This record gives sequence, structure tokens and C-alpha cells, in this order.
Amino acid sequence: MKYDVIIVGAGPGGGSAAYHLAKRGRSVLVLEQAKLPRYKPCGGGVSPQVQAWFDFDFAPAIDCVSREIHYTWKLGEPVAVALTGLEPIWLVRRDVFDHFLVQQAQAQGAELYDGTAVTGIHWQGDGWQVQTGAEPYQAHYLIAADGAKGKLPGWLGFRERKRRLAGALEAEAPLSEVPPAKICFEFGLVKNGYIWNFPKRDGFSLGVGTFCGGGETQDFRQMLTTYAAHFGVDLAHTRQYGHPLCLWDAPQALHTQNALLVGEAACVVDPFTAEGIRPSLWTGWQAALALDQALAGNPGALERYTETVQNTWGNDMVWAQRLAQVFYRLPGLAYRVGVKRPAATRKFAELFTGKTHYQEIAQLALRRLRQVSPV
Repeated sequence: MKYDVIIVGAGPGGGSAAYHLAKRGRSVLVLEQAKLPRYKPCGGGVSPQVQAWFDFDFAPAIDCVSREIHYTWKLGEPVAVALTGLEPIWLVRRDVFDHFLVQQAQAQGAELYDGTAVTGIHWQGDGWQVQTGAEPYQAHYLIAADGAKGKLPGWLGFRERKRRLAGALEAEAPLSEVPPAKICFEFGLVKNGYIWNFPKRDGFSLGVGTFCGGGETQDFRQMLTTYAAHFGVDLAHTRQYGHPLCLWDAPQALHTQNALLVGEAACVVDPFTAEGIRPSLWTGWQAALALDQALAGNPGALERYTETVQNTWGNDMVWAQRLAQVFYRLPGLAYRVGVKRPAATRKFAELFTGKTHYQEIAQLALRRLRQVSPV
């Protein structure tokens, strides 16, 4: 059988693309090297904005919700923001969330072969042949959704992707009694990034990452240990996971011959907050729309996918980059004149819940910072 589309990777981008293509009656095969459900280190914060892109209810995949965001500077100077008038932020476990999304795609007719690693690809006739350890599969089109460490973009010829690699260390800490669900960010203990605590129903997802400049070595483990102790968590009794992040860095082609990149393979992680689930879901949706049109005979559909991602997501990320460069270069000042101001924290809450865009926030923040320091 020759599929319309083969999707490599069953994360949010791949699952989203599979659902929307199968919903439109296209034959879809999802190949995932791990057995599902599989653990994935991730804070797991998701804007409820994503519900508008799907016609099924995500409620079964949501672990808990948060109606508060808390900030600290070197574990002091706390700021609390209630999401009054805004939808609460969803907090998900990626093993559950990703598998649930793929199951919705399967219900629409998509096929899943998990535990199946892709070992190579080559162009054959009018489509792609995808090699696996079991047998080859063929499709007219291919979606690379295999994440920051995936090989598919390189095999497709995207060897000079404009991306900025960042690093993160995360840990899951199970607890018998968990305080009310509040998302926490700490800005003073790490350079060029932040530390976070995203609560779950029965524990915490703690992590530390750097997202901007600064090549100096930092002891992530010690920083995370210090921060975890602030919540009564002994990091020595948890397993830590290090992983790269592909931050959006510049406009670039996300299409090639009968193939598209989505999610972290497309480097769509927010360069200021490192949010990745929402843009992955969105690019998966947009890729599905583009390939549906291509299969219907529209010759410019794949090129327009690149244009859509750039014009809708990339243009806003230009402002996210500008804000990140200033905020993480002058974090103490930015915390004092930005985070600690009620109006600013409200704006950031709106940003995280998908109710506003970076351009407005960045212009206000940069104007405020210039009033107190040359930047």
C-alpha cells in the first residue's frame, strides 16, 4: 500500500498532522520509534487556545489546571498573578497527552506503528520510501515530526537549518500531598534563562534551561537541587533528564520535495519562554492543510506552508527574540521594572494563555526598559 502521507514522530506536531489529515480522508501512517505511551520530559503547560484547532475535547488528556502564575527572583521578591478573566492553563503529562492525540487520529483512520525506528529514506518514483527495521513503507508525502534530535531533516537536505540550540534539565517529583496548582518561574538563579515548576495532579515537573546567549558552563543540577528544596523536594530521589531545545532563530524554508517539517523539527520553540506544545500543534495542523491541498493538485501548497508559518508565527517570534535578548541580558532590571509591575505580569499571563502577541508586549517592555537603562 502507498499512503498519502507518512509522519515520522508521534509528538504534538505529528499527532496533530495525523488527525487533521485523517479527518479529511487522507491515508496516513505514523511511525514512532518508542512504544506509546512513552515518557517525555516537558513542563507540560498548554494554552487552552489550542482547543479551537480541534473538534474533540482535550479534557481526558489534561492532568490538572492552573489559575495562578508565581515569579521569584533568587527565591525572593515573589510576585503572584491570578488568571482572573482568563482561561486556566492546562497542565499535561506528555505520555498521556501525546498518546491521546494519536488515538484521536487513529479513530479517524490513521495507522500507527510505534516501536518502529526509521533507518533511512529515499525518493522513489513519485514519492518517498521510508526504511524501518521491519519493512519499507511508501507515501506520496512525508512529514518530519521527529523533534530536536531527529535525523529526518538532515536526510531531507535541511542541513543548514537556522536554529538556536538551547539546553534544559528536567525532573519529575512525585508527592503524596501537592499544594494548589500554581505555575512558578524563578529568574535569578540561572543566567540567560529561568527555572520552572509546573505542578501535576500528584507531583511537580521541575526544570532549568538557558535560552539566550552566554556560552558559560552552569551547574544545572545544583541550581535545580536548590530550587527543588524550596518546594520540599529532594532531587536526589528523582531521575533527571537533559535534552536540547530547537528555538526559532530566523526565517527559513520548512518544505522540500514532497516533505514538510513540523514542531521542533521545524525549530518553532518560543525563544523567550521555550513553549513548544502550542506551536507544534499549530504547525501540525497547518502542515495537514497544506498537504491536503497538495494531494488535491495544488502545486504551491507546500511553499505556502512555509509562508504561513513565517507570517503567522515567525514574525511574532522576531519580537520574542528581541525581548529575550534584553530580558536575559539584564534580568535583575527586567524583573524589577517588568515582572514586578502588575500590568506587565498581567500581559505575560495573557501571552501564556494565547490571548495576546509578542509585538505589543515587547514594544511596551522595551520602551519601559529604555526609560531606566540604555539597552
